[in-house]
Amino acid sequence: MKLSIWTLVAALAGAVSFVPVTAAQSTRGLPDFTELYEQQGPAVVSVDVTQTVRRSQLPDLSEDDPFYEFFRRVGQIPRGRERPRDLEQQSVGSGFILSSDGYILTNAHVVDDASEVMVRLSDKREFRAKVVGVDKRTDVAVLKIEATGLAKVTIGDPERLKVGEWVAAIGKPFGLENTITAGIVSAKGRDLPNENLIP
Repeated sequence: MKLSIWTLVAALAGAVSFVPVTAAQSTRGLPDFTELYEQQGPAVVSVDVTQTVRRSQLPDLSEDDPFYEFFRRVGQIPRGRERPRDLEQQSVGSGFILSSDGYILTNAHVVDDASEVMVRLSDKREFRAKVVGVDKRTDVAVLKIEATGLAKVTIGDPERLKVGEWVAAIGKPFGLENTITAGIVSAKGRDLPNENLIP
């Protein structure tokens, strides 16, 4: 007997795509996600981001000031007239390939204020990515890499998704290899009084 399910292929922080699949039912009546993982996993990518963080400009402190030595040690007080250097901050997220020619969906907060974005595929290849679109309200962003023939996720129709159906999430937490987890759809189409509370 076959069980019709929907899978949720997700970036670590929430970028999602609904994918209709069929999974063999186990002897206990639970779905087997093995085939799903093998089919959709190659389209999940790691998004490595570099952000340039400008150091705060502190007021001039004399050497007698009790805070002078502390700020000097952490590098906030430049030597002589040298300006404090900017810091580079590294972060990582997940995403998935939308099209075989290199369009990728991830979260807007992952690439926010990025000075450089690198995408690492499941086959270990790395590409510099361009941010081509961002929607902060829904927390999604579209990236583009120069590549062809890429594995891509299968996009399903979310209108057909039913409460109680099985879903799975595949991502690359902390830049690690693909990780999969599963659950069920708990609700659909909820309207919250404060849209800022919507994850």
